[in-house]
Amino acid sequence: MFSDKEEFKSEFKAQLESKFGKTIDTASEFDTYRSLGALIREKINKDWLKTNREYKTNKTKQVYYFSMEFLMGRLLGNNLLNLDVLSLVEEGLADLGLSLSELEKKESDAGLGNGGLGRLAACFLDSLASLELAGHGYGLRYRYGMFDQHIIDGKQVEFPDYWLSKEFIWEVRRPEDAIEVRFGGNVSSTRDKDGKLHFKYENYEPIQAVPYDVPVVGYHNDTVNTLRLWSAEPTVEDTMTKAEREGVFGHFLDHKRSLESISDFLYPDDSTEEGKSLRLKQEYFLVSSGVQSVVRSFERLGLPWSSFPDKVALHINDTHPALVIPELMRILMDEKGIGWEEAWEITQSSVSYTNHTTLSEALESWPVGLVRTLLPRIFMIIDEINERFCQGLWKTYPGEFDRIADLAIVADGQVKMAHLSIVGSHSINGVAKLHTDILKEREMKRFYNTFPDRFNNKTNGITHRRWLMHANSPLTSVITEAIGGEWMKEPKQLTRLLDHKDDLAFLDQLHEIKQENKVNFAKWVKHTQGITVDPNSIFDVHIKRLHGYKRQLLNALHIIHLYNELKSDPTLDIVPRTFFFGAKAAPSYHFAKKVIQLINRIASVVNNDPDVKDYIKVVFLPNYSVSIAEKIIPASNVSEQISMATKEASGTGNMKFMMNGALTLGTMDGANVEIHDLVGDDNIYIFGLTSDEVWDYYRNGSYSSRTVYENDERVRHIMDELIHYSPFSKGETDFQEIYDALLTYNDEYFVLKDFASYVLAQKKVSQDYQRKRQWNLKSLVNISQSGVFSSDRTIQEYARDIWDIQRVKTLK
Repeated sequence: MFSDKEEFKSEFKAQLESKFGKTIDTASEFDTYRSLGALIREKINKDWLKTNREYKTNKTKQVYYFSMEFLMGRLLGNNLLNLDVLSLVEEGLADLGLSLSELEKKESDAGLGNGGLGRLAACFLDSLASLELAGHGYGLRYRYGMFDQHIIDGKQVEFPDYWLSKEFIWEVRRPEDAIEVRFGGNVSSTRDKDGKLHFKYENYEPIQAVPYDVPVVGYHNDTVNTLRLWSAEPTVEDTMTKAEREGVFGHFLDHKRSLESISDFLYPDDSTEEGKSLRLKQEYFLVSSGVQSVVRSFERLGLPWSSFPDKVALHINDTHPALVIPELMRILMDEKGIGWEEAWEITQSSVSYTNHTTLSEALESWPVGLVRTLLPRIFMIIDEINERFCQGLWKTYPGEFDRIADLAIVADGQVKMAHLSIVGSHSINGVAKLHTDILKEREMKRFYNTFPDRFNNKTNGITHRRWLMHANSPLTSVITEAIGGEWMKEPKQLTRLLDHKDDLAFLDQLHEIKQENKVNFAKWVKHTQGITVDPNSIFDVHIKRLHGYKRQLLNALHIIHLYNELKSDPTLDIVPRTFFFGAKAAPSYHFAKKVIQLINRIASVVNNDPDVKDYIKVVFLPNYSVSIAEKIIPASNVSEQISMATKEASGTGNMKFMMNGALTLGTMDGANVEIHDLVGDDNIYIFGLTSDEVWDYYRNGSYSSRTVYENDERVRHIMDELIHYSPFSKGETDFQEIYDALLTYNDEYFVLKDFASYVLAQKKVSQDYQRKRQWNLKSLVNISQSGVFSSDRTIQEYARDIWDIQRVKTLK
């Protein structure tokens, strides 16, 4: 790419002058960022073209990963790392008086995702390219991200996240590949002379889907795959025609704006009928544009339709893209003239589905009337899939009406997207061993009994390139010094670090790196939040989407408990601790927003009380993002993974913390179970109910949060402080809703039940942290065992077991 840094500097200055008419002295930081990005993308383009040419020439089987979220983070540093020019560019810029780290800050976090689902998809794309596998992402190009979170008077306030207000230098608009997506209208049918049905779709509303392609760069190879993002961009001709038809040209802009809204916001509020319609439109818009594009590419190969599953794998990331199944059926039957049975065989053989949750509210269903009105032909196909499936069930289970009703895709006036995903896929996978077992044995037991060969587990993973090599370069250097550099491509080799478990100097190095990261993060917190934190305190971190089952509330109640202890006994010997929170609550999730308010109220009390502020600090980090995660994870000592057992499918934050040497404090839920199996009892802090105990309470209904309240004085004190006059309630009723959720409505997520166990685990953390050598050894063990959680391992399993794709070496 660049032979040396002098060549880089020359090309960079030339780029700045030719593209932007600026010199190093006259350019702004954003000018220099744009120039650097443009230069790197030009270099990437050559391999991008070669990769696509290779796939086409060899008719390579390709995976298309459909996801409503791709939480990519900033791409500049990651691309430089994968291109093997990070140090060269950093040094070259320094020679020119520029800082690469400062230029990286000029890139917006792409607003294409919200939480673990989107970050997982981003890690998977990185691994696909780095393993030289032909795999691409298909998503939506949201103009606005989830939202820009501000904390005003302790409360979450949402502002638009217009991340595209600045140029996104990595995308390439492809108007020549635009697709027409159709909504509404009506369908009529006719039979030809052979009795074959033909369907005609009329009076629909056409919307143009324009793809924007983002290169996905493999690590130290020549592979560049694609993230294709679809944007709703109605043509002037269509909108003018509508205005003419209605006789009101003033409707032009209104109509244009209405159509563009499809790709405006990530997860529009679906608590209203209008919001539901927009959300369903988004999902079909992604699916239809993507599947049509894939079919178009396949046709260029000149192969028979029976070869489609041999060349194409369509993967559904959770239920949002489930309409891939009827859309592919529609195209095969209505546009390509293929009969039902053959089209169904092609579809099932091509589609696979990942389930990410056991939460009923996340297993989407749509009102029949809405689907029929918005997507009339798609509903007809779904209805026919359901009829044929139920008829097959009747033959296998004659007379078992309850079983068939339970498995039906269309039932009780709803179209059940998880059921559609299962019936229309050849593979259904969970994302952690415990999660998959729960799907098979409980949540989807009847489906598992019907299709036992389709269910499998693929434990999630993270890309170690971003989350260790890029986010924590000091630790990366020390690891490489100790065991060589092969672990970068084979992360399981991190286990070789165990050879250094008795090396005190090496353990001290790990401690020094952690401490340096904490000092740097403390400076960032002071600069951005105006809060002084002690780098010598335990950095206890809870960063993830705000939801009741993730139990940020349990963490908050424990902090109140610590505060109460210190106030009652100022001489109490306590290890100083800084609690960090980062989380967004969905705008319509009122309870979650109340928890955020409580955390900020606790922070206000604790941080300003001279009796306790040297022992406890609480920091809520607004607008949590990938970029913030990259700063805080390397600085963390304790990783809060305290979801209620059975509810967290996997988690990937737990893996990122572990890889950076933080110790997990968690329940036996999701991938925590597998982390525990790897590191052993001594190197993780497990507390709380097990999944079996949770199920027992569900079965016998014997849990009473009121009993916990009455029997545990600590709990009673904390709960009373929420509603009676205290520093936290201030005599107001702000937290009555939290009080009622825990006591009046019997604590859905067992927060109070697990409180005592959580307190004991936290005490053990404090005790162990004071024994520095033992703590550093625990940290080493976690790092050494983290390689199995690389997304490279996960993707290799998908490639082998589900997608049946092989490594493709791009020719130089």
